[in-house]
Amino acid sequence: MTAQVTFERISVRYDGAFAVHEVSESAAPGEWVGIIGPNGAGKSSLLRAIAHIVPYGGVVGVGGESIAKLSRRRRAQLIAYVPQQPELPGGMGVLEYTLLGRTPHIGYFNVESEEDRAVCADVLDRLDLAALAHRQLSTLSGGELQRVVLARALAQDAPVLLLDEPTSALDLGRRVDALELVDELRRERGLTVLSAMHDLTLAAQFADRLILLSDGGIVAAGKPVDVLDEEVLGACFGGRVRVIVDEDGDLLVVPQRTRAGSGRLN
Repeated sequence: MTAQVTFERISVRYDGAFAVHEVSESAAPGEWVGIIGPNGAGKSSLLRAIAHIVPYGGVVGVGGESIAKLSRRRRAQLIAYVPQQPELPGGMGVLEYTLLGRTPHIGYFNVESEEDRAVCADVLDRLDLAALAHRQLSTLSGGELQRVVLARALAQDAPVLLLDEPTSALDLGRRVDALELVDELRRERGLTVLSAMHDLTLAAQFADRLILLSDGGIVAAGKPVDVLDEEVLGACFGGRVRVIVDEDGDLLVVPQRTRAGSGRLN
């Protein structure tokens, strides 16, 4: 199953102040849309609104259905959400936690099946977590925990995947590996992915389109080559950046020093 995501005039307020204001966009079935912007731009709040976990104004649709009209169980069958700071029960094992992703597919009075366990085992293996399947969450490093949270979301097998800074605790190699897996599964399953991403270079390499937010509104939206403009990024992030196209055609976003001294070796 594939699903389009639409959000129209989305607004989110905290203590009367807008975190997101009148934002409208969409993600086509199977598309990866990266949400970028400085701290406080509204990236996480927008994802939480789409996931229906914060009060919001406007309309969010998944596969033509308004999520506000769906049951919690049905929403979980359609949307898997990876928060930036998940709450993890320390006394739970890795496989047990990953199996929670199968909950929307299990009947109220049933238990997980062999198929559910096989789905989780496959995801853990692909995230290089198979050896940790019986470890307690409380014994894992921050990077391992982040991969386990991603595993639970992928095991959910929902057509829409929302990722809020999904690789922030991973080192560079693990970061790329995790995003490669998401991209691989996206293509296999036709997943629609919306991800808030801090690393602009990785956002450019993995996302089909980017939405640049600032102060709760959209500054630019489109293909990475169109959105990642040096002048626009400099104004949004409050610093000087260079956007470089390497020999493979990939975009690299590089911050530049504003003070004297290049830091280069002579």
